Amino acid sequence: MVYRRLPVSLIMNYLAHAYLSFGNEEILAGNLFSDYVKGKKQFDYTGLLHKGIRLHRMIDAFTDAHPSTTAVKLFFKPAYGLYAGAFVDVVYDYFLANDASIFNTNRDLELFAQHTYQMLENQFDSLPPNFQPVFLNMRKYNWLFNYQFTWGIQKSFAGLAYRAKYIHETDTAFAVFEQNIHLIKPHYDYFFPLLKNYAADTLSDLLKDD
Repeated sequence: MVYRRLPVSLIMNYLAHAYLSFGNEEILAGNLFSDYVKGKKQFDYTGLLHKGIRLHRMIDAFTDAHPSTTAVKLFFKPAYGLYAGAFVDVVYDYFLANDASIFNTNRDLELFAQHTYQMLENQFDSLPPNFQPVFLNMRKYNWLFNYQFTWGIQKSFAGLAYRAKYIHETDTAFAVFEQNIHLIKPHYDYFFPLLKNYAADTLSDLLKDD
């Protein structure tokens, strides 16, 4: 089912982090709630949950440092300066949701989304209190599935304006996105397989590190 109304709230690039958890339930939970655990609070979580937090942060560092991300940021920098990267993360999820080499059909994406929600539900008591309502909205409005639509990206951009005091409007960002989809896509096509390999290798190392 497609929900054409998404709450203007904390809508970030959850699809990539979910996909790059490679089906591990506790890794998935830590990976998705990592941004909701600040500083030393990460050490309140142990085992695979903590490894998921670490994986999320290493994925972010790899993404931020990659030349493809730098190139995509240039589309948004004239209007948003140092905060262009916030839009790039969401844009990558649009291309991932529409990547036929990963989700061959809408049904594939929907099954992945529902499986992700079920795994998070299984870990609900382990989720940080400030992430629990985010997860409930994510599932209710099917964010992971709706990344494939341009209107879903528009709502996600609006969520950034709601969350971040330094972003006051996102209509400009959405116009930039729509006008440059064909120019941004080759950067995703080159970058994401590299990110997938990096994340898989990183997770393998983390799982060995006990």
